[in-house]
Amino acid sequence: MMMSTMRSTPAAATATRASACRSRSRSGCVRVLNGATAVRRSSSTDPFAGRATRGAGVHLLSCRRHRSSARGEACRATKYASKLSDLTSCVEAEQFDRAMMEELFDVADEMSRVKPGSPESLMLQGYLMSTLFYEPSTRTRLSFEAAMGRLGGGIVSTESAGEYSSAAKGETLEDTMRTVEGYADIIVLRHFTAGSAKRAAAAIGKPLINAGDGPGQHPTQALLDVYTIRKEIGRLDDVKIALVGDLANGRTVRSLATSLTQFNNVKFYFVAPDVVKMKDDIKDMLTAKGIEWEEATDLMAVAADVDVLYQTRIQKERFANPADYEAARGKYIIDREVMAALPRTSVVMHPLPRVDEITVDVDDDPRAGYFRQAQNGLFIRMALLKVLLKV
Repeated sequence: MMMSTMRSTPAAATATRASACRSRSRSGCVRVLNGATAVRRSSSTDPFAGRATRGAGVHLLSCRRHRSSARGEACRATKYASKLSDLTSCVEAEQFDRAMMEELFDVADEMSRVKPGSPESLMLQGYLMSTLFYEPSTRTRLSFEAAMGRLGGGIVSTESAGEYSSAAKGETLEDTMRTVEGYADIIVLRHFTAGSAKRAAAAIGKPLINAGDGPGQHPTQALLDVYTIRKEIGRLDDVKIALVGDLANGRTVRSLATSLTQFNNVKFYFVAPDVVKMKDDIKDMLTAKGIEWEEATDLMAVAADVDVLYQTRIQKERFANPADYEAARGKYIIDREVMAALPRTSVVMHPLPRVDEITVDVDDDPRAGYFRQAQNGLFIRMALLKVLLKV
């Protein structure tokens, strides 16, 4: 059914930094283990005291009093042509206009070329990032932590914050944020409640990045998705995109739809089971902006007509009624038959994790872009950290 058809409107400096880092490690600075908040000071009983440890999930963090000398020339504040210079937090997709996204994508391209041991890989040395996750995450949390680590920064991290933090004792989100703000220079928050990122950002004076707030928004996913579309098909105007699967609960598709309104002549197809159709607020927003969209039920027909086929998982954890989940799951699956209908220049994307909505025999198809999409998340998040920390 067609709902709307309106037109859219150098070497010495590196050695100095390395020496300073070794000195600070021996003198007893903060050590953080990935995956759990484990901040401690070296002492005579510390088995790690006096030696720099490298390994999976271990980060040696710099003392802040040495910050300016540690970062050096690679960390001079960048001036941006767009409003990126004014960005203080990343809370929702609406914060980014076209010029900001395009400039951020250029920074992400630069981040993809950062080599270990280069001056650029130390630009965030001395900074601390806290990842505070109240919901499970693999890709998002690890990509943020990898992004900070690749730029020389340190991490204080906790997963399952709702269960293992003071929230279990009744502490408010605002009090938790004000406390964590005293430990870190930037906070990455994932929460189960829509709107929580806005509340958290309003409570603190440090930069905050929304890593997903329940069924609300996931702005960094939207940014990496738009970045992936640009890299995969070479343009962001004149794009036909199908959003498939759980469109009612999927914060990724909601944020992506919002971000793509910044570009010209984009058409959306919404392909979803009845119980998880795209909500009216997104459809009304698209209509108000003059963006063409259509609800469809024939995945094969839609696949033959799109540049981007964006599949999502039916999110079992969002269903109060198990019967509704069973009615939705397995209805739209991308398999070799669907891929045969998809144009050769198109791309299949998925925010991951997948369950069974894309069959594994599709993975070898060059149009299967979802693992490249996940890697792009690293570069976008490196870029965002650089921008928000003003280096």
